[in-house]
Amino acid sequence: MDIVGFFNTLLWPIKWVIEAILVGFHTMWTSLGLDSDAGLTWVLSIVGLVLVVRAALIPIFVRQIKSQRRMLEVAPQLKKIQDKYKGKKDQFSREAMSRETMAMYKKTGTNPLSSCLPLLLQMPIFFGLFSVLSNAQHVNPNGSRNAGVGLLNQDLSTSFGTSSLFDIAPLHLAISTAGGNVAVIVIASIMVVLMTGSQFITQLQIMSKNQTAQLKARPMYRQQRILLYLLPLVFAFSGFTFPLGVMFYWLVSNFWTMGQQFLVIRNMPTPGSEAALAREARLAKRKQRKGIVEETAEGPTMVIEPVKPQRQQPVGKNRAKKKSGNNKR
Repeated sequence: MDIVGFFNTLLWPIKWVIEAILVGFHTMWTSLGLDSDAGLTWVLSIVGLVLVVRAALIPIFVRQIKSQRRMLEVAPQLKKIQDKYKGKKDQFSREAMSRETMAMYKKTGTNPLSSCLPLLLQMPIFFGLFSVLSNAQHVNPNGSRNAGVGLLNQDLSTSFGTSSLFDIAPLHLAISTAGGNVAVIVIASIMVVLMTGSQFITQLQIMSKNQTAQLKARPMYRQQRILLYLLPLVFAFSGFTFPLGVMFYWLVSNFWTMGQQFLVIRNMPTPGSEAALAREARLAKRKQRKGIVEETAEGPTMVIEPVKPQRQQPVGKNRAKKKSGNNKR
């Protein structure tokens, strides 16, 4: 079996699920009155695909956050192992350091590759969508188009492959295949800028607000800063080669990631980071307003709100004289 056939076999179940989700959303939008052959209908179906995929990955993302927290906890112990074999370049020392490191990962239940898991799981879906769109745009000698592997029948495949956004920008075209189509070039260029900006903001808020001073002192942090400025080149290349339909998936997924990271950094920041200090300050202000007992180094302290003075009720003249007479007795 050749490489192309192997990947087609590997992507077959993924493509089937992608087609099922696309057709499901396409049917929903069509039932709401949208044109079944319009590019906007298929773009909204792609947006629905992103929402379903990213929502399904939320449990894995939560596991990723917990694993990163455990990695921070075991970082001092890993540093001790590295210092133990520092300067030793013989094979025996390298193998011993590797065994001790893996034993530490196993003991603490951590995995250094866990941070890459959501991205790795999305890549087959990304290439599956690319394959579905490429298959839909393929024109046979008799003028027909190939049906998908599942619910994307020949009619829907033809609709998907020939759809155009606003009737001027075919979804199957990219800048490299636009053939002078100005609409495709302009839309793709705007999407590249938005993709680059969203990815830059996501990485910047992680590096500036959700990193401890110890992490910022490591060489890996400097490498991340270099990648932060190299990403625009990656998106420029992808924007030149990927069709609009695939780029819509990537752009919406980037927006999801940016919003998701904002919520995580605000509510589950890395301990000791700038975001963690900001969250502690917000919680302290909230507790002061509510008068909640706080645990301090000296023990529990009650935060008491200032008591508002009660308003004195007005007393009539007759009632005041009567009360004064009772006091004299």
